[in-house]
This record gives sequence, structure tokens and C-alpha cells, in this order.
Amino acid sequence: MTSLGVKDARTRVHGGQEIAFLDIREAGQFAEGHPLFATPLPFSQLEQRIGALAPRLTVPLLLIDNGDGVAQRAHRRLREIGYTDIRWIEGGMPAWEKAGYPVYKGVNVPSKTLGEMAEHIWRPKMMTADELAQAIAEGRAPAFFDARPAAEYAKMRVPGSVCLPNGELAHRISTLGDAPQVLITCAGRTRGITGAIGLMLTGIDGSVAALENGTQGWALSGRDLERDNRPGPFPALDAAGLAASRKRAEALIERFSLQEANCVDVKRMMGELDRTTYVFDVRSPDEARGDPLAVANHAASGQLVQATDQWVSVRNSRLILCCDTGLRAALAAFWLGQLGYEVLVVRIDDALRDLPERPAVGSPAIPQTATVSAAELLAMPNATLLDMRPSPDFRASHVKGAIWTTRPGLPETLARSGGGPVVILADSGDRARIFARDAAELGFANSFALSDGHAALVNAGAEVDVDSPHPEPSEAIDFPWFVHDRHDGNLDASRRYLAWETGLIDQLDDVERAEYRLVRP
Repeated sequence: MTSLGVKDARTRVHGGQEIAFLDIREAGQFAEGHPLFATPLPFSQLEQRIGALAPRLTVPLLLIDNGDGVAQRAHRRLREIGYTDIRWIEGGMPAWEKAGYPVYKGVNVPSKTLGEMAEHIWRPKMMTADELAQAIAEGRAPAFFDARPAAEYAKMRVPGSVCLPNGELAHRISTLGDAPQVLITCAGRTRGITGAIGLMLTGIDGSVAALENGTQGWALSGRDLERDNRPGPFPALDAAGLAASRKRAEALIERFSLQEANCVDVKRMMGELDRTTYVFDVRSPDEARGDPLAVANHAASGQLVQATDQWVSVRNSRLILCCDTGLRAALAAFWLGQLGYEVLVVRIDDALRDLPERPAVGSPAIPQTATVSAAELLAMPNATLLDMRPSPDFRASHVKGAIWTTRPGLPETLARSGGGPVVILADSGDRARIFARDAAELGFANSFALSDGHAALVNAGAEVDVDSPHPEPSEAIDFPWFVHDRHDGNLDASRRYLAWETGLIDQLDDVERAEYRLVRP
């Protein structure tokens, strides 16, 4: 049996066993409403991402679509890749909603809900935008850090904040000297809250607070954000700083009984065929590049907590977190254990460095579909060009006459394309070949993948439309429209976002609340 009724499906999701609950709708559909513990994996990205998200071929997979048959198409592809236990929910998301089960807008909802719960438990100090402005005016400015990654910080920041993401700040706190007050901000709430609590738990001297509502709170106070910022390098640690980080890690691990492991344990756990084990290097991106761990995927400590479902799809799985002193791993472990995972802290040593890269799982061979070049396409006057790049790219620039579509919408689009050859353009040649195979299997044997991309068409002389209004938002299901412009000056979107975030706890039902293993003082 490959399908489940919605009631049985929900029982499995909350059954305490390993399961990857995959929402295979496109990103915009997901952001408009999804089950709490569903991991976003758009059908358009299925083959490229499934191996990292579900690194065990025998793990149970549960698919939810829009009740439109896409789950059956995904089921077929997953079988070809090698997954053996795949089911989908009968009726998809409409059936889930009709059953009355909670539905959540936005992204990274399990992690953001944990942040809201943690604020109620730990009550970190909050500083408003007005209070910060007054402190700066009076010469009492705190040591002020932005907990987000460099790319987000570059887009916008509260004036005076320094980019030092969660995990890194605690690890490098000894470089601050005597800071009587530390203030942490993010773009909204979660990373400020978890960052402040985490820093408090490492036992630093001085006061720690979060900027209430982050950059959005600052903008809502009528003040300007600084844009196009250039984050500086993270402060380096000397031997004393590394020793201090190790000492804080040991105290945190002991206080909260966090599990530790070593290279021998890692090797053994990776060989367990009935358990899904993820291995992450949670150091900074520069450290991971300069001192790579072949056995691990990189996910910075703070971001793995903030956006867990970007890397992990299997509920109740095992996460092995690696860093040098143990502190960045321990901080992430403190939070991820509360999301229901078995988490272990590993300190990096030469034995761990020597472990080989894990064999690739779920990596399908790229189909050997027929291809055409940009020049060949321009010599095919009766061909239909299907542009399957992301909708913002299509709106910005596309070849005149090209038709935008998504992988889920391919059957309907092909049915309207006429009888001539079909050429598919995507944001990579591999994806174009995957989509062209879909077209061939849908009965359009005269289908081709464009071997080079949009830029090649432009360079070959194709006529281009720019700044197109199409596809319209209602059609662009690949883009998360939910309060998407809250960081671009739309204050009403910021208000709606903050109301949504602070309302997450009230959306939980008893079954969902029980999934959180909350730690209390």
C-alpha cells in the first residue's frame, strides 16, 4: 500500500519513530500553509536534494502534495533512486486541512516555535529600539552583535551592529574583553532570543539582552537600517581564548547532560543500517573550507538551530555535531535536543579528519535526454521553449515567446504546447535534462533539454523581454510570497510577520506540543 489516509499519516508523523515527512509542493505553496513538521522539498528540486535530506534509503518517507497527483510522480522518481519505504497522503494538503489539523504559514516553523517557547521559559532580557537609541545617545552603547550569517547581515543591519552569528559569539566572547552589556539582534525574534539565552547559559560575565523584534523592530520604530554592509572577519582566538571556549563547553555539557562521542563512535554510528545519522561540521564557513571534514556536511551552529529543516528531514534521527572546542556543537545540541533529535557533540581531532567522505545516497544518474544548443534552438522556428527557471529570473529576463512553468505544472503546460518540438530551459543543464525526461514520459517524445542556459540564448541573439509582470503572484507557486517584502521597507508586512511569529505557540495542538522536549532552568 503506497497511500495513507490523513489520520493514519498524522499518527505516523507523531509516532516517535524515524520518518521523513516531505512536503513536495513548491516553495510558495509551502509558505502559505503546511503541517508543522513537514520538511519543504519541492518536486522541482527532488533529485538534487533528497540524498542530503534523507541519507538512508530504507527510512520511511511520507509525501504530501496538493492533492494533484504530484506525489505519485515523486514516488516513482524516489523508487528509481533507491528509496524503499514511500507513502503519500491521500488527498494531500487539502485533505489535511479538511481534517482540521493545524496548518502553519512561513518557513522554519519548528525552530521558530521553539524560540518562542524558550522565551516564555527563560525570559531573556529584551531591549527596545527606543532604549537602544537612548543608550547610544547617552554613550552607554552595549557591545552589539547581529546573530545572522554574513549574507543576511550584508543586506541590512541595525546601525552599529557587528556580524557575529549565534555559536560564534559564544565561542569568541573572550575577544571582547570586559563588556558590561551584550546585545544580540537578528531580523526578527528567534535568533535574538536563542542567542541571548545561549550566551547566558555559557556563563559569561555581564548582562545579555536581545533587541526586541530585531531589524524589523528598529524599522518599525521609524529608524533607518543600513544596507549593503560588508561584514568583517570573525575575531581570531589565541590559545587562552580556545581554552576558555573549551571550559565553557565542558560546563554546558555537564549542566545539561549533553551526549558526547568520539571518532570511533562516529564510525560505528554511521554503519548502523537501521538508524539515520547526520554528521555536521558546525564551525564557521571559513574554518570548514580551510580545515574540511570529509565525513560531515557543513551547517553553521546558529543556522542549524534556526533552519533545521533545511538540512534535516528525518524526525527522531541522530545528529552528530562537530567543532574544535565543543562549544558551538554543544550550544546547537542544547536546542536541537529540544526538537526531538538524539544529538551528540564531537570535538574535531586528526582521527575525525581522516574519516572518508560518506558514500552518496539518493544521487540519481542524470538522464541522457536529447539536447540542443542555443544556436540550434534559434534555428527551430516551430519549437516551444519552456522556461523552468525560478519565476523571479523569468520576470527579470526571458526569451520572447518562452512559456514559464514549473515541474508540477508540466503536464498542463505541455498539453497546450501544440505538436512541435519542446525545448526545456532550467537553471542548470542537469535539471533541464531531468525535466525533459519528464516531458518525454508524459508522451512528448520530441522533447529536448537546452544544453546551455539563458545567457547563451541572449548571446546567440535571441530577442528578450525584461521586467515582465508574468508569471503573476497567483501563478508563481515557486516563490514564498508570505510577507516576502518585510525586509524591504514594507512595515505592514513586518507587523504581520511579528504577529505571526508571536502567535505560533497558540497554534499548537496537544500532539504537537508533546513533540518538544523543553529544557527548563
